[in-house]
Amino acid sequence: MVTIIFEAHATTLDNENHLSSGHYDVELSPLCKKQAEELCERYANDDFAAVFCSDLRRAYETAQIAFLDRDIPIIKDARLRECDYGELTRYPAREVEEKRSGFIDTPFPKGESYQQCVDRMKSFLQDLLVNYDGKKVLIIGHRATQYGLEHWTNNLPLQKIVSAPWAWQPGWTYRLEKI
Repeated sequence: MVTIIFEAHATTLDNENHLSSGHYDVELSPLCKKQAEELCERYANDDFAAVFCSDLRRAYETAQIAFLDRDIPIIKDARLRECDYGELTRYPAREVEEKRSGFIDTPFPKGESYQQCVDRMKSFLQDLLVNYDGKKVLIIGHRATQYGLEHWTNNLPLQKIVSAPWAWQPGWTYRLEKI
């Protein structure tokens, strides 16, 4: 079993402007440093085998700022990326939010579907089980990253996950036993 703590990346300029970034590699906002410091404090006493994050800078830079002074490997993995919204990248978040449930199996125009996102996560989680069994890890990612965790660890239907309201909180804990 792998214990996974999931955290969303720090606030970006697109978050502040209410835009859906998808695969766009947006900068973190000035608020990021404070949020990353809070993240560091939250887990000051946790012994993580590794911190995993997507290769998008908003996730990777959050990890670097929060865990810079700790002797924990920070590992980037593209499978932890947000959904690719294709032509809807950087559209108003409200518009993308309203259309989410229509892209469970059907890809966003010139992008990907949420099913494709959770399939990426399955591959990542299979590797995690092999290489980190019996350990605790932290994942810093995106909403699609969490959709994959909810789907594969809690066996929740993707339609239910994507349609449910999402709200930030200070960390979610998952127990991964099998895929």
